[in-house]
Amino acid sequence: MTPTVTELLLARAEDPSTGLLFEDRRWSWAEHVQACAGHAAALTAMLRPGGHFGLLADNIPEFSFLLGGAAFSGHVLVGLNPTRRGAALARDVALADCEIVLAEDHYFPLLSDVEVPVLRLSDFAPLREAVVPVPATPESLLMLIFTSGTSGDPKAVRCTHGKVAFPGAMLADRFGLSTEDTAYVSMPMFHSNAVMAGWSVGLASGAAIALRRRFSASGFLPDVRKFGATYANYVGKPLSYVLTTPAQDDDADNSLKLVYGNEGAEADLTTFAARFGCHVVDAFGSTEGGVNFGRDATTPAGSLGRLLDGVAVLDPETGKPCPPGEFDDAGKLLNAAEAVGELVNTGGAGFFAGYYGDPGAEAERMRDGMYHTGDLAYLDADGHCYFAGRLGDWLRVDGENLGTAPIERALARHPAVSEAAVYGVPDPRVGDQVMAALVCRTPLDPAEFAAFVVAQGDLGPKQWPRYVRVVEELPRTATHKVLKRELAAEGVSGQVWEPGY
Repeated sequence: MTPTVTELLLARAEDPSTGLLFEDRRWSWAEHVQACAGHAAALTAMLRPGGHFGLLADNIPEFSFLLGGAAFSGHVLVGLNPTRRGAALARDVALADCEIVLAEDHYFPLLSDVEVPVLRLSDFAPLREAVVPVPATPESLLMLIFTSGTSGDPKAVRCTHGKVAFPGAMLADRFGLSTEDTAYVSMPMFHSNAVMAGWSVGLASGAAIALRRRFSASGFLPDVRKFGATYANYVGKPLSYVLTTPAQDDDADNSLKLVYGNEGAEADLTTFAARFGCHVVDAFGSTEGGVNFGRDATTPAGSLGRLLDGVAVLDPETGKPCPPGEFDDAGKLLNAAEAVGELVNTGGAGFFAGYYGDPGAEAERMRDGMYHTGDLAYLDADGHCYFAGRLGDWLRVDGENLGTAPIERALARHPAVSEAAVYGVPDPRVGDQVMAALVCRTPLDPAEFAAFVVAQGDLGPKQWPRYVRVVEELPRTATHKVLKRELAAEGVSGQVWEPGY
């Protein structure tokens, strides 16, 4: 049976074990739940029943108290992204129907274009009133979380009690976490990964939740040691960033047992585990929650894992299942045109509860009663799934559809390349030409790089980048997703070279 966040909180109401850690402050679970109740009372006094409130804040204790307060009071917390500015941020507030926005002092100036009252968190006072939690079901709306907006305006994903509580309870049980553990949460809490794979896991297991205001690569290991963290969550590149810090002989001398997340770079998973003496589990999923699955001990290199029942790779045009991939001895996919398709949950919506205020986008996701991820993938003969990019990333080169992810994986093998982003630029005649933006550890010689690309047996000539740009860093969202549309908008002007294969 799927629990609610309210039920998980009430189960901790008299728990004297440590519930929350932040900097040098500590709350027991009982004190944490009481703080949530006080924040619930204050929300009830200022909002209509079921009303929405925006929160623009880092990972501070008040974020945790307000999320629990929303669960108790029946209100909806709208997580606002501090990298949004001006009219874009005002658009998010309006779309989510916020009645009020609560903001940390240093974010207050960002809200000048917002048309609803804005209250500094420093002026928000919890009340000391007894609170009877508003009845909630797993389907009750708890939070709105905006997508990263890599392909357009962010969409507000409806996150129910069940959508937050279920993964917390499932992961806590799967990993055997308890009050003896500490869950380190440094990913932004306005994003689903921190809430569902971090905060909720601590709540469900009774582990202490150790909050970091913002992620810091250099601060990661000192924090693990300071808080005695045994579990941590991540999304995207944080493992890579931590690995760039200078290695020390005692890196594995720490309390960390398990790191769980998604979108980690393949090579970083084993390197991180070996360096820090922990187990890394990487899974596939999204804020929407329509499809989720992960790797296990049998998963081959490069694969996301085996699909769960009801999830399939379908041809975007015909809607029929794609055949398994065929590979040559070098691992090159020989039948990409037939094998690459869209990941689809044919059994229904999964945990996707819809988009708030965007019925068109919701209908696009849920076509013919099936959840369409917008992600491209292919299967091998044993049913292992491989990511091939986004539908929007699908390049059309000389009449052939190409996914970007396999090209990025190959380019990242070069010892000088730390990050690679592949995208399309217009071909003067028709379709696309392949372009790559690279972040390099050491200087890259164009002729040597061209020879390296040609030597990659799993890349065909149509996949070789026509244009290469070396950049200091890739443009990213606050949750570390690459903004390829910004790279594509730069075109082939400036410091760009052609490998000349």
